[in-house]
Amino acid sequence: MPFLGKDLAELTKSLLRRFIKRELLQDITTLQLTRLDVADKNNWLHPQDIDIGLGAESILKSTKGVELTVLEFRRDCMQGLSNIVRKVQEKSPLKYPTVRQMACLDPSVMYRDPDRCKRHIKCLVQRFLQDKQLTGGVSAGDVILQQFDAFLSLESRSEEFLSFQPMQKRLDIFLRDFLGKTYPELWAFCQKLLILSHGQASVERGFSVNKEVEACNMQQDTFVAQRLVCDYVTLHGGVTKVPLTRQLLNSVSSARSRYRIHLDQERRKKESEAQGRKRKAEEDHLEELKRRKKSILEVSEGLARDADRFAEEAEGKAGSKMAMLISKSNLLRRGFKEKLAELEIIEKEIVAKGAELRT
Repeated sequence: MPFLGKDLAELTKSLLRRFIKRELLQDITTLQLTRLDVADKNNWLHPQDIDIGLGAESILKSTKGVELTVLEFRRDCMQGLSNIVRKVQEKSPLKYPTVRQMACLDPSVMYRDPDRCKRHIKCLVQRFLQDKQLTGGVSAGDVILQQFDAFLSLESRSEEFLSFQPMQKRLDIFLRDFLGKTYPELWAFCQKLLILSHGQASVERGFSVNKEVEACNMQQDTFVAQRLVCDYVTLHGGVTKVPLTRQLLNSVSSARSRYRIHLDQERRKKESEAQGRKRKAEEDHLEELKRRKKSILEVSEGLARDADRFAEEAEGKAGSKMAMLISKSNLLRRGFKEKLAELEIIEKEIVAKGAELRT
């Protein structure tokens, strides 16, 4: 990622130079590249000055008598370039300060502009402190800045820094040789910076591999195993380059027995899960019986109270009024007896279900 900001800035500028006025691009900063209004047609070049590429220019020169069509085509090209750059600006990591500040780890930038690198490393340390990602807190940050100042004043003036090419040597190895022993705190911080991801390309490549190894009815464990095999083969550069170690041969020879053990474990796991589900259903049924018992008790107690109340009222009455109250009392007592019978059945079920769960 230390080289990402520079590369993205150059890529964006190369697109802007095709259709944006030159004076707007002079001394433009990396952040301003992401904020430039490319949809404003006042910033565009004249359609005749747009750079559409040598191939397109040669074809347009061979056409005669269609000036209006050529002009419309050039305007369409400008609009297309504007849409492309707006999408690049919208998705560009250059909007994030950390991406721009990571240029302080570029050896050539250390050599040419050490003051800029000092400002950037200070901002990165502050960011880590804000996010509580720096062990040791402010004191550790001060040590990192002091070591970086000392490093820039001594080591980075070497011609090796000016001539460093990332395509020829890895940056982490290059910096480790200078920082590993002399500036341990600074090197530990640089390691954290160098592992920051610059995109999702590796993840998306993984999706492509998944699509290749995917098959119908493939379960998760098989899928994971397939990916492990693919990654291991890729690590060694091909099937023919995979080392046939003793551990690998022993693993292959015992694969069938491990598979049988796995199937047996899966069978026992399914049986255990089935028993657990059955027990859960029985426990739920038992709880439902207890709730019904409680409800019936409440209803039966209410029937008994009402029957006693009607009987007491009948004692002070005579004639048809007394007969009606006694009739109501008897009716409620019959309901009470029915609830008691129902309650007895439910209690037997609760006892039986509890014994079943205990066994």
